[in-house]
Amino acid sequence: MEQQVQQVQQYSALSKTLHWLMAVMIFALFGVGYWMVELTYYSAWYKTAPHYHKSVGVLLAILLVIRLGWLWKKGKPAALSHHSQFVQRVAHWTHLLLYLLIIAIVLTGYLISTADARGIEVFNWFVLPGFGELFAEQADRAGLLHQWLAYSLMALVLLHAAGAVKHHLLDKDATLKRMWWSVGKKSDIK
Repeated sequence: MEQQVQQVQQYSALSKTLHWLMAVMIFALFGVGYWMVELTYYSAWYKTAPHYHKSVGVLLAILLVIRLGWLWKKGKPAALSHHSQFVQRVAHWTHLLLYLLIIAIVLTGYLISTADARGIEVFNWFVLPGFGELFAEQADRAGLLHQWLAYSLMALVLLHAAGAVKHHLLDKDATLKRMWWSVGKKSDIK
């Protein structure tokens, strides 16, 4: 099985779809989160924006579980042969930290939303149950952590994107192409 994984030159269609869908969701969640904290009680969006923010956040968590399960089952392509050990380690730790930050943001979002023991209504499809306040000032403490984790995630996402662009434009290798839908000829992957 490991030999098959090593021979794969690009990510699967599911991996690519999850990657780009989650990227769009993360940027949207950050933008809406940044905007909605300034809403006043009299704004038409005061209740609507948090509802959508929480709902999309729960969907992001579901997609993350699917993505991590798929990664565990199928693995990922081997590093490009010309990537140094340093580049490979940076990529590994960056991806790991991205996943950990997303998990932490989802968990803190859950703690904010359920501190009053109400569940999270996900697009009025179902309710994710809440367990109430598990520690003192849960909503405020989790909220502050949620905010700084989100800023950290965005900084790391921008670094991740800059690395992909650097590989594509300066190194002219297939790092970015492997996460896109058309790679071209096998000879393009170097």
